[in-house]
Amino acid sequence: MTEIGAPAPDFTLPRDGGGEITLSALRPKAVVLYFYPKDDTSGCTTEAKDFTAMAAEFEAAGAVVVGVSKDSVKSHDKFVAKHGLGVVLASDEASDVCERYGVWAEKSMYGKTYMGIERSTFLIDGSGVLRAEWRKVKVPGHAEAVLAAVKGL
Repeated sequence: MTEIGAPAPDFTLPRDGGGEITLSALRPKAVVLYFYPKDDTSGCTTEAKDFTAMAAEFEAAGAVVVGVSKDSVKSHDKFVAKHGLGVVLASDEASDVCERYGVWAEKSMYGKTYMGIERSTFLIDGSGVLRAEWRKVKVPGHAEAVLAAVKGL
């Protein structure tokens, strides 16, 4: 689990476009790490497009945006191509990183319970320390709120 003011759990995951992404290798940039349930679903697409639309502002503020889901790299590549996304998408098919960040949770829909990713975002500063987190994210206005927090680092 994560704790504000503590080092963020490091990881290396395969990413869209091939290759891997390692959290600690992104230093000294701040990292906006957002977890989302599924590629190419309505809320997840809106969230990815919102972060993409503001990517230049995040970069200007010294931050990189990384999205994580259990989808495969192949799925991520299709998602990026279909929507012209400009954020890094990492694949956590084994749920290891999701579990370490406490976002792999029991959810319910139509009266059925199942395990899935709880939409969550974490702000990690340039030294790898967790500075803010948003749990059970509602997409509208979220990217703007995260950008404001990045600018406040």
